[in-house]
Amino acid sequence: LVSPETSVSVSAHNAALGLAKAPGCTGPWEKFCFGLDASTLQERLFVSEENVDGFLGDVLCPSFCSPSAEESQPLIEVLDVTEDRIQIRLE
Repeated sequence: LVSPETSVSVSAHNAALGLAKAPGCTGPWEKFCFGLDASTLQERLFVSEENVDGFLGDVLCPSFCSPSAEESQPLIEVLDVTEDRIQIRLE
């Protein structure tokens, strides 16, 4: 993280953190953790094709599925993500 670009905005009903990657760090962030202290951290994933694929793969085909069932899994593509919605295409 780059500390000069990091920002915090707090209101009565909301808090927002603005984070910036260090110049040598590339690629999308996959997840983040939050909580009151290190022992109560919760993990959240950013919306990406890989994370949606993994989540739906776990839901649609749990670990006891056969290999042939895994081969017939749908193709999942994240088309658009905004604050209000996410558009996903299944093939």
